[in-house]
Amino acid sequence: MVQRRQFSGALQGSNLRFVGGQGHGSGPRARVGFVLLEHFSLPAFTQALDTLVTANLIQADAFVTTTFSLDGASVVSDLGLVICPDAPLGLKTLEGLDLLVVCGGLRTVLRPLPELALLLQRAAQVGVALAGLWNGAWFLAQAGLLDGYQCAVHPENRAALAELARHSQVTGESYTVDRDRLTAGSPAGAFNMVLEWIGQRHGRGLVDAVVDILAYEASRFRRVQPTVHQNMSAPLREAIKLMGANLEEPLSQVQLAQYVGLSRRQIERLFQSQLGTTPVRYYLELRITESRRLLQHSDLALIDVALACGFVSPSHFSKCYTSFYGYGPSKETRFGCVNGPQKPDMP
Repeated sequence: MVQRRQFSGALQGSNLRFVGGQGHGSGPRARVGFVLLEHFSLPAFTQALDTLVTANLIQADAFVTTTFSLDGASVVSDLGLVICPDAPLGLKTLEGLDLLVVCGGLRTVLRPLPELALLLQRAAQVGVALAGLWNGAWFLAQAGLLDGYQCAVHPENRAALAELARHSQVTGESYTVDRDRLTAGSPAGAFNMVLEWIGQRHGRGLVDAVVDILAYEASRFRRVQPTVHQNMSAPLREAIKLMGANLEEPLSQVQLAQYVGLSRRQIERLFQSQLGTTPVRYYLELRITESRRLLQHSDLALIDVALACGFVSPSHFSKCYTSFYGYGPSKETRFGCVNGPQKPDMP
């Protein structure tokens, strides 16, 4: 029996949904409601929604989403697309919500909405976290729910919000998460705002997995240690690029060090201090990850996948694959066209 292994933090996000939930926390299902105001920002809304939907692909049923309008009628977005909400927002629809997001937009008129203000106040009373997208923070402030909080809003509405929310700190950030108030002033801010909220509920593993899918370029070069928000050092970034470009014929540690212009020992220290793993382990996990992608999304025979990822021995490839995923490469789901000429598969 092959002993199971876990991916290190550096590549855990890339593989989280394929390893049976190893190494990440779980939590109760969360219910998220989106209040769509007239001319709301469709990009900001879809960024927030897509982040939650993608999280569900990795950790099934972690989030349930519902869309609302104030009267249940359809709403026109800033792009002119008409969205039909699931339900009108009311006292009963607040029951069971964990997060209620007010979705505004550039052309959303900033005017008091007494019905919305009352419902937001009630939501706050029963412990629902409140969020605002684009200029959604203005409506939270109009309901008196941002006093003592930091908040973010689109630059076009920053002055208006600062005038209204005199007891709040209106930041210049694209998003803020301050206790149970979440605000974002742009689509990218909406993405990062929801990511941080997901991380609070489910841990860093699920966040990294979502980022790996939706923000791949950013995810490649994030440090696992000491803080995941910092960028990697330039030599480590170059080493990872070299590894990714040389999967079929892996570089030795000596070659890698020479190309980067550091000693072998210096490269080992960089990987350990910033990724919490060794160059050899990272390289192996990178090749295994790419082999899984090739198996799922190409029509290559298993032996060709093994060779493409630097495994000269079919048995070694099968053993490594099984140790990480819990099943052999021949059992992997093939989503690509697999009707082309195939060489004999390995076990």
